[in-house]
Amino acid sequence: MAAYMNDLGYLTCGVADNPFLLRNGYGYDRGFQDFFWIKGQRGGAEGVDTKSTWTSESDRCAPQTFSTAIDWIERHQDEKFFLYVEPWDPHEPWDAPDHYVKQYLPDYEGEKVFPAYWDVGDAGVTERDLEVAHAGYRAEITVVDQWFGKLIDRLDSLDLMKDTTVLFASDHGFYFGEHGIFGKRRFLWDKKIPQNQQRIGTAGQTGYYYSCPLHQELTRVPFVMHHPRLEPRQHDCLLSLCDLLPTMVELGGGTPPDDIHGKSLVPVLEGNTQQHRDIVVSADADAHMMRDISKAVDDVPRLILETCPSTICYGEWEFIYAREGDPHALYHRFNDPDHKHDLAKDHPEIVARLHAKYVDWMDQHGVPEASKAVRRRL
Repeated sequence: MAAYMNDLGYLTCGVADNPFLLRNGYGYDRGFQDFFWIKGQRGGAEGVDTKSTWTSESDRCAPQTFSTAIDWIERHQDEKFFLYVEPWDPHEPWDAPDHYVKQYLPDYEGEKVFPAYWDVGDAGVTERDLEVAHAGYRAEITVVDQWFGKLIDRLDSLDLMKDTTVLFASDHGFYFGEHGIFGKRRFLWDKKIPQNQQRIGTAGQTGYYYSCPLHQELTRVPFVMHHPRLEPRQHDCLLSLCDLLPTMVELGGGTPPDDIHGKSLVPVLEGNTQQHRDIVVSADADAHMMRDISKAVDDVPRLILETCPSTICYGEWEFIYAREGDPHALYHRFNDPDHKHDLAKDHPEIVARLHAKYVDWMDQHGVPEASKAVRRRL
């Protein structure tokens, strides 16, 4: 996106505290004319050293990220700019100031809980663990909200809101015991040690990925936009995060590239149509890589032992499917957003229809035949 905005004449800058954007060759700063990385979110010596300097809320990672962005805006307020801001929070470790946590858990006593990335029962997770973790998660959301608000206030005080598009989105949610899982996916160390029982792996150690369904707690994320020349309204169309790039390019005055999977939302935003996508597929980055080693989540190698199901969203239905022969499930998207009632056996014709839509979607998006072959049949 930064490269396209450069071509449109924008001054491009990124500000982030995500510890994996720059490390070990990930290179997510590419294309930006300037980039600020806020230290402290990474574990080990770096995190310990950074946190030893914290004396107030403003020292913490998300506040530092937004403060850096605010200062940059002040310096470049008279220029045409594209600014990318990424706070990693509400990612674990959930370490918001205690007064934020107590808003959601009044008897909080400073406990720190790390996610198991595994099944609640097998990982020895208690109800109190889930309460503390969820309160910490919500507390970090509140911190981000507070400091994002400061950025918006500064845009307003500089009289920039009348000329600036602001888009707020997230990448995924989290399970706090829903569907029996504590984490955003399931993996183990040594095939036996849940993440909450071993904070980080030993250097050079390989972890193991297991199947994890993608329900709405993970896949339905915020998407909020301010545009100075568009009337405020709510839309209920389906979209994917890959639609961000062409949308921002078009809003920035360019022509969206035609060699990407994303589709510009501008026709919907301008009120010319209510439809955007008829199908959205949510899938794990490693959904087609059985027995491969992946470092997609962070820089830790993990062996993929089980296929994660994809979630196919079409109309009023959500279909969860991994590969031929594996169990699948069907849920009503609006009547059962918590996915408590599997209707696959009641509606085999709908299962068949959504499976066919998924196969067609894979064909359209150039999924390798080796991956499609094991998914062409239920």
